[in-house]
Amino acid sequence: MEAYYIGIDMEGAACVVGTPGEGLSYGSANAAFAAREVLQEANAAARALFDCGAQRVILWDNHGGGVNFDYHQVDPRCEIALGSFHTRFPGIDESFAGILFIGYHASASTKDAALSHTYSSKTYQYYRINGRDVGEMEIDAAFAGRYGVPVLFASSDEAGAAQARASFAGIETVAVKKSFGWNAAISLHPETAQKRIYEGVKRAWEKRAALKPFAFAAPMDVAIRFQRIDAANAAKLYDRERKPFAFEDPYTRRGLLDDVTQLFD
Repeated sequence: MEAYYIGIDMEGAACVVGTPGEGLSYGSANAAFAAREVLQEANAAARALFDCGAQRVILWDNHGGGVNFDYHQVDPRCEIALGSFHTRFPGIDESFAGILFIGYHASASTKDAALSHTYSSKTYQYYRINGRDVGEMEIDAAFAGRYGVPVLFASSDEAGAAQARASFAGIETVAVKKSFGWNAAISLHPETAQKRIYEGVKRAWEKRAALKPFAFAAPMDVAIRFQRIDAANAAKLYDRERKPFAFEDPYTRRGLLDDVTQLFD
């Protein structure tokens, strides 16, 4: 049975720029639209997979607390992962042929990328693994890569799409907007974005056999820089020997890990 897993964030969807000073907070004007739009983008991706012969597709609602959508609007052929998991791509295993990123955003240190951050713009300045700034795409891809599952496709703004191509050789991407800072972009019309995602996923499916799983070289040298000193002090981060991450400076914790899953232990 050919199965695929679609991770759905919200900041990288068409016509989504959030609110200055707040990002894409619950209850903000752009958040309700973002939830509707990115779900239709995910449905377009799922439809492309089913049209190519997929027999199982899981949509994972992974923005914030993981309860963002009107689930009646999900393509009824899909399964839905939702809620507050303590891992990434929950339930993934070797039976999946690939993962896809819909509505993902660029990493925290990216310039001119709408709503760029890594997990929380209020908490983290950056995640750095093996000397390279990384975002949610790389970390999520490494989770899937543990099971031999590659990344097939990513949709985002131009900066996020470029990040995906730099990290995952051969990946198909669709840029739904060009960002001009954290809260500004020129976007495709939502219907155009959905059509391009559908077409992009079909292209990705055609070359799926050539794609390789993503992995960080081990041991992983992980440095996490926080926005606030008190957050750095409170963070429960443990290295591969189950010792607390060291302090590089008052804002930055650093340690060695054997496996990406240890980030969320």
